[in-house]
Amino acid sequence: MVSALSVGLLVWWAAKESLVLADVDKPAVVGVITSFILCLNLLFRPLRVIADKFNVLQMGMIASERVFKVLDNEDVTPQASVADTVQKDIKGKLEFDNVWFAYNDENYVLKDISFSINVGETLAIVGNTGSGKTSIISLINRLYHIQKGAIKIDGTNIEAYDLFYLRSKIAVVLQDVFLFSSSVYENVTLRNSDIKKEQVIQAAKMIGIHDFIMQLPGGYNYNVMERGATLSLGQRQLLSFVRALLYNPAILILDEATSSVDTESEQLIQNAIDKLITGRTSIVIAHRLSTIRKATKIMVLDKGEIMEIGSHDELIAKRGHYYQLHKLQFEKQAVTKLPV
Repeated sequence: MVSALSVGLLVWWAAKESLVLADVDKPAVVGVITSFILCLNLLFRPLRVIADKFNVLQMGMIASERVFKVLDNEDVTPQASVADTVQKDIKGKLEFDNVWFAYNDENYVLKDISFSINVGETLAIVGNTGSGKTSIISLINRLYHIQKGAIKIDGTNIEAYDLFYLRSKIAVVLQDVFLFSSSVYENVTLRNSDIKKEQVIQAAKMIGIHDFIMQLPGGYNYNVMERGATLSLGQRQLLSFVRALLYNPAILILDEATSSVDTESEQLIQNAIDKLITGRTSIVIAHRLSTIRKATKIMVLDKGEIMEIGSHDELIAKRGHYYQLHKLQFEKQAVTKLPV
């Protein structure tokens, strides 16, 4: 504003003094005015640079506040003492015993949740947004501490397990898969030198993505770029299944793994899921009810409470919450498939 105002004043002054300058060579006057305008720009350029640096400094201060806030955060998941740590292999039997949980110790998002999954069974969790589905899988990984009740694996409270060992036996496949800017091989092994390439190839064949990987330039050495930018959503999801399979988890958690893919990719992913959950305790969170019909149990959550639990046929026969969700979803699908 000051720079523009200065140029405006210069032009105004030149116009005002035009009578005085009438006897002077006109090209010389034009040259003098032009040179003054250029000099004004040179004068204000350092001020503009200083203003830009001030903006950068403010952005840096805001970013540093966020970084220091994270560094100063002392919230730590309590680790079991060495003397109390349970030393046994996790098979996968999971129990929730009257679990109450709240993020702020006041408003409970899970209220008196009780269920059990035997080794090799699959539990599907359905419900509206905010019903507490993601909170349940966060508690299994001990990302939060419950207020009441107990969560047990193989009959032992999860707090008695070594935290690193517990999480190494649980694989979580999220809807938004994160891939690093690195090769396919390093993304699925997470640079674990104990995993050999033969194991990766075998797992990829089991999931059904080996042929696609071999078509990429460089095969398993192909760089997928940050967040898998060069791959489709379905392909990224299949790579995450390979990653989960390589670590051979006792408990597998799938959080809406097929909610954002097309029908063809969904079929490939569903086949991969069927192979992945075989012989493992599995928890599947899904909005598409067509993908969970084969689940051993289906649990319907609403506002942090269990509304129903049972098999697909049992819940349909009850004509309760699950039946209404099933009816509503398939009516919408029928409407979208009508010819235009």
